[in-house]
Amino acid sequence: MPPRADQSTSARELATMVGPVEAVPGPRYAGLARRVRELVATGALPSGTRLPAERELAAELGASRVTVASAYRLLREQGFAVTRHGSGTVTELPETGTGWRAPSTDPAVLDLAHAAPEAVPEVLTAYQEALAALPGLTAGHGYAPGGLPELRRAIADRFTTRGLPTDPDQVVVTAGTGDATAVAVETLLQPGDRVLVEHPTYPGAIGMVGAAGGRCVPAPVDAADPDALVGAAQLVARQSSPRLAFLMPDFSNPSGARLTAAGRRRLSATLWQHGVLALVDEVTAELYLDDGPLPPFAAGLPDAATVTVGGLSKAVWGGLRIGWLRTDAALAAQLGAALGRRQLSVGVLDQLAAAILLRDLDGILDQRRRALRERRDVLLGEVARALPDWSASRPGGGLSLWCRLPAGSSSAALSAAAAPLGLLLAEGRAFGTGHAFDDHLRLPFTLPPARLREAVALLARVDTELGSRPPAQHPLVRPATVV
Repeated sequence: MPPRADQSTSARELATMVGPVEAVPGPRYAGLARRVRELVATGALPSGTRLPAERELAAELGASRVTVASAYRLLREQGFAVTRHGSGTVTELPETGTGWRAPSTDPAVLDLAHAAPEAVPEVLTAYQEALAALPGLTAGHGYAPGGLPELRRAIADRFTTRGLPTDPDQVVVTAGTGDATAVAVETLLQPGDRVLVEHPTYPGAIGMVGAAGGRCVPAPVDAADPDALVGAAQLVARQSSPRLAFLMPDFSNPSGARLTAAGRRRLSATLWQHGVLALVDEVTAELYLDDGPLPPFAAGLPDAATVTVGGLSKAVWGGLRIGWLRTDAALAAQLGAALGRRQLSVGVLDQLAAAILLRDLDGILDQRRRALRERRDVLLGEVARALPDWSASRPGGGLSLWCRLPAGSSSAALSAAAAPLGLLLAEGRAFGTGHAFDDHLRLPFTLPPARLREAVALLARVDTELGSRPPAQHPLVRPATVV
């Protein structure tokens, strides 16, 4: 279903948002179309907004009606607007392909496309203990719908310790955080439903929403002012009536933004008041590198207001496919039943190992944070030295830098040129809707320091070589699979 045209912007409002189009290179109609396209792509002008009549906008801009009509036509041709009978011209986001591929298993490849650290040493010991406990379960059928009781208890206890009282029947065990997100999206969305997403955001969420027939409505997120997301989300909630909101309040992927305690209280309350169910990804919530922990997003609200998903892929190892979702018991049962229709159970041996690792997770996290702090600082230093024209703020946690490229640079071109040299990158467009963020590149600091130095040296070489080419020769490729 197309987005409903149940919201509009006045000619004066849009003229103010667009600003002086004379400053945009090229014909005036093309500059106007470009500014509107940028507003839609970044979420400042929500998808589904009815644009003002051509004559009214022309008067506000001091332009001819032909200029505005030509701009609207260009927006329609580019997929950023559509004409609807009785509604005029309505903004929308074009469908974008992703062409994802799996992470490389070649140890010689420098993989900066995927934010996936190596396993912590405790993984091997946990599996050895799990194997020792396995004979106690082999007499049964081997299925554990919803999760082994001991693992669900361990997860519930972890939430309780963090300030969110939880019973085991509020927890469903899944095959990773992505699996938990997919279960929630597939179960709770109907075709045509809108989903508020941070912009930029985790590409997997964009793909899941699209696969379920939903439409992403972006709300801008900025690491320099993370609580500005609250106002942007209020606007989307009021104008677009989304069914869900996919959020990463702690070190959002890729921006690294972290909502303050006050900001998450305001945002969670706003979504609840507007009847928007928050789907909260906490996979990096405990990977804080500077300041300490903050309250869970769901704290202080009815359990049914939020579905929280998490897992061990970032804290422990991506090869341990254990994740979970947490909500009120009735919704957890519904989501657990949906999961059961897809797969009867997550592997029992993995669940046993996860329960053992959760028992010692505080010590594991201390070790992981120490390593990530060192790697973050190495990567920041190398980027500043080898790529001085790039801009990257210091994230307070998480797994990656979100770099702004110099004017005229393209992350798609960088990704394409680096791949044949054994350097994998995830272009910025993978993290946005409507072709946004080609002027950004996410750089994870999950490789060991020596490998990070090698990767940045190679990236600087590619950047220099591309800078000497005419822009038309820059190759464009589809984004790779991103984690």
